[in-house]
Amino acid sequence: MTLWVGCDPGMASGAIGAVDDYGNYVASFDIEHKDKHILALVFKSRLLSIIDPKEGAEICLENVHSMPKQGVVSVWNFGRAVGVISAVCELTRYPVHLVTPQKWKKHFHLTADKNESLDMARYLWPEAKLKLKKDINKAEALLIAEYLRHILHGAQKTPE
Repeated sequence: MTLWVGCDPGMASGAIGAVDDYGNYVASFDIEHKDKHILALVFKSRLLSIIDPKEGAEICLENVHSMPKQGVVSVWNFGRAVGVISAVCELTRYPVHLVTPQKWKKHFHLTADKNESLDMARYLWPEAKLKLKKDINKAEALLIAEYLRHILHGAQKTPE
């Protein structure tokens, strides 16, 4: 069974979410950092800890970019974090796919309102720990994983 992994990158707020072939919740966690520097080895270890090497995984990384009117330091720090996250995902040797926020959100009929993403993730995975507003990154990472599963695997319902 393939593990479908979504990654919502961020300088100090990135997260990973994973679902199985049936869209069942497997795991979600924040990407750890120290002073806004991604802890790459910790991230790689956590990521690999949820993947069964016999089964494999497909990873979908949100394709993000700088925003207008951001400061130079913010853009630099964000770019560095995204680079580390992207490199770690590539170094797992599992296929890595990119998707824009607009594309995966359109797939789920979501707007840019992050509350919508959080509500949908809470509905799809009530067992996931998404109780707080700050859990939005984990929620979006799970939705990115589910998007990839739909696109590559075809949406299948959980067996009854």
